[in-house]
Amino acid sequence: MNLDLSQFNDIDFENIGAWPQLVKVVFAVLLAVCVFVGSYFLFISDALDTFNAEQQKEQQLKDDFKAKYQLAANLKLYREQLAVMEVQFAELLKMLPSKNEMPGLLDDITFVATDSGLNINSLDWESEIPRDFYIEFPIKIVVSGDYHELGHLVGGVAKLPRIVSLHDFVIKRNDTGDLGMDILAKTYRFKEGAELPAKGKQGAAK
Repeated sequence: MNLDLSQFNDIDFENIGAWPQLVKVVFAVLLAVCVFVGSYFLFISDALDTFNAEQQKEQQLKDDFKAKYQLAANLKLYREQLAVMEVQFAELLKMLPSKNEMPGLLDDITFVATDSGLNINSLDWESEIPRDFYIEFPIKIVVSGDYHELGHLVGGVAKLPRIVSLHDFVIKRNDTGDLGMDILAKTYRFKEGAELPAKGKQGAAK
C-alpha cells in the first residue's frame, strides 16, 4: 500500500470506488469510529445508565430485605418488649394525680416543705399547659432555709406517691443569711379521651 499522502488531494466523493486503497482504509476507519461513537451515545450510554440504575435498585431491595428479615426475626422479642412497656406505662399512669387529687397534692408539697423546716414564702399553681395527650400543671415554690433543709425538700418531693418533677431552681442567700430557693415543680394529668402515641396504650390508661 502506497503511503503517499498526495493521494488525499482532489478526492472525488462521487466516485468512491476509484479512491486509492490508502484513502479507502482511512475513510473506513473514520467511518467505523463515527459509527462506534454515535452508537455509544445513542444506544450503549442509555443502556449503561439503565444498568447502573437497576444495580442500585437491586442493592436497595437487598438492604430492605435484610432490614425486614431482622425485624421479622426479632418480632417475638419486640412484642414481649412492647407488652412490658405497656405494663410500665400503665403503672406510670397510676402515679399521675387525678383531677380530685390535685388540691391534695399541693397540701402534700406544703407538708414536705414545712416538715423539712423550711419557711414557705409562696407556693402557687401556675397556668396549666396542654400537651399532646396530657396536661402539665406547674407549681411555683419559693422557700428559704439552710442547705440540708433544701435537700430534704427535694428528697421528700421525689418520694411522693404521685409524679412530681422539679425544674429551673435558683438558690441564693437572702438578707437574713438563709438560703432562698425558687423552684418550679410540675405534675401531670392524663387528658381524658386523648389518644396515646402507641397502639394499646389507651386501653392501659383506662
